[in-house]
Amino acid sequence: MELEERVAELERRMAALEGADRVRDEAAPDPGASDFWALEGLKKQLAQHEAADGGVLYTGAVRLPTGERYEWQTGQFTEALLDGDWSEAADSFAALGHPVRLRLLREILGGRRTAAELAALDEVGTTGQIYHHLRHLTGTGWLHTTARGRYEVPPGRVVPLFVVLAAARPA
Repeated sequence: MELEERVAELERRMAALEGADRVRDEAAPDPGASDFWALEGLKKQLAQHEAADGGVLYTGAVRLPTGERYEWQTGQFTEALLDGDWSEAADSFAALGHPVRLRLLREILGGRRTAAELAALDEVGTTGQIYHHLRHLTGTGWLHTTARGRYEVPPGRVVPLFVVLAAARPA
C-alpha cells in the first residue's frame, strides 16, 4: 500500500473513532452504570410471557471503523437454552478459539476484505493457512464471501461477535 493511501486510511479511521466517541458520550448508556434499564425491560418481557425460569437478552448498536452501522437484538428463554443441544455450538466456538481467526475477523471488520489484503498482515501465516482459517470461519457462519473474493462478517453476526468477545473478557 502506498504511503498516501495508508495515511488516508488512518485519517478515515481516526475520524470514525472520534465520531464514535461523540456518539457514545452524548447518546449511549454507560455500560458500567448501576442503572439496569435493559435488565428491567427483560424482566417485564419475561413476566408477560410467564417465563418462570428467566431468559437472556443481548443487544447492541455498533459503528465499525469502516462507517458501517449495525443494530441488533435477540433473546432466549432459559428453558430453551438449557434444553437445547449445546454441542451444536462447539464448531462455532472452535472457529473463534484460534488467535489468527480472531485477528482475521478484526481486520475484516476494520476494512481489510480480501485474502490478498489479509495475507499482507504480519503473523497471520501463509496464504494457504489464511484460506484454511477463512474457510473455517465461513463454514461456521462467522464470515461469508461477497463479489470478487471479498469477505465480510454477516450483519446478523456483528453484534453477537462483540457480545462473545465482551463475555470472554475477565469481569
